[in-house]
Amino acid sequence: MNRRQPFITESYYKSLVSLYDSSEEFWHDKDLEEDAPGQEASLKANEYKQDALSALIIRYTAGEPIESLIQPLEKVILNFERYQSALADYEQVTNISPLAIDNWPGQYEECVQVISLCILLHRIDLLQRFVALLDNAGYAGEDTLYEDLLRKVLPDRHDLDEWYHDLYTPLIRAIYAPTKEEASALLKFYCGQWYSAFEDKQTNWHDTHLDIDGDEGSYYGYWAFEAAAIAFLYDIDDSAVDHMVYPKDLVAYARNFSSSPNSTQTGRVESGQPCPKAGYWFTPAQASSRRVFKQGEIMPAFDDSRWGATLWYWSGEEDA
Repeated sequence: MNRRQPFITESYYKSLVSLYDSSEEFWHDKDLEEDAPGQEASLKANEYKQDALSALIIRYTAGEPIESLIQPLEKVILNFERYQSALADYEQVTNISPLAIDNWPGQYEECVQVISLCILLHRIDLLQRFVALLDNAGYAGEDTLYEDLLRKVLPDRHDLDEWYHDLYTPLIRAIYAPTKEEASALLKFYCGQWYSAFEDKQTNWHDTHLDIDGDEGSYYGYWAFEAAAIAFLYDIDDSAVDHMVYPKDLVAYARNFSSSPNSTQTGRVESGQPCPKAGYWFTPAQASSRRVFKQGEIMPAFDDSRWGATLWYWSGEEDA
């Protein structure tokens, strides 16, 4: 096992990932007391989506190949959709959000982690499905980091200067830093203070490595995926970032990913090269760059960009 964080053993990993993967089977015949019709279904659906996300993250923590995370990510998005539907039935609110990202930093972090994993694994199709759950609940145009994660890959996002939680300020400042050096320094600072910032935020994961007992525990990994997504989208130099919570190999995967013309995932192509697949592409080298290209069309360069070389990334076959 080529683990990416040092707290787990192979037997611990296998025990927990098996537990997470069997969540639906475990809860299927369990009765949960409910205060009103529909509550039990929503509680179980919440367990399913939480265990699906934990299963994905612990796979990454344990050192599984990055490509193997794609199917678990699909399961995460599906279970978020099922949870939102069950919660809407219970609360009788059609467009209720599956996460209260304005009030709870832990749930906001969960939100940006899922968004970031979709981006880093080049699954814009899954990103669109997940973001719809939040947008439909009224969160569009409310938070700078939420929008800055999306505006490079989805059309018609919002430009604003306010955000819900102060702990994300260094990362947001990195996006708008006047120099590449300052952006890199802010990214490194953010990663250095990320874990401690959640100490009093009522998460279900902070300090869980301290409670590992043999093959039992609830630790699945500590990862600032949103820092990696911002580094990728805004081409921030992360060479000096060596903190344990920063998934540097995911950024490398995102930057070096390429797909065949028949792939359903996104690809990467340098300016001056022919477009490998007809559809929408974006580049971090220019704001609001997402546009449609024909297969074989030469990808343009933006020579005056502060980000240097122009790299284009696949963003879907249809307007989002």
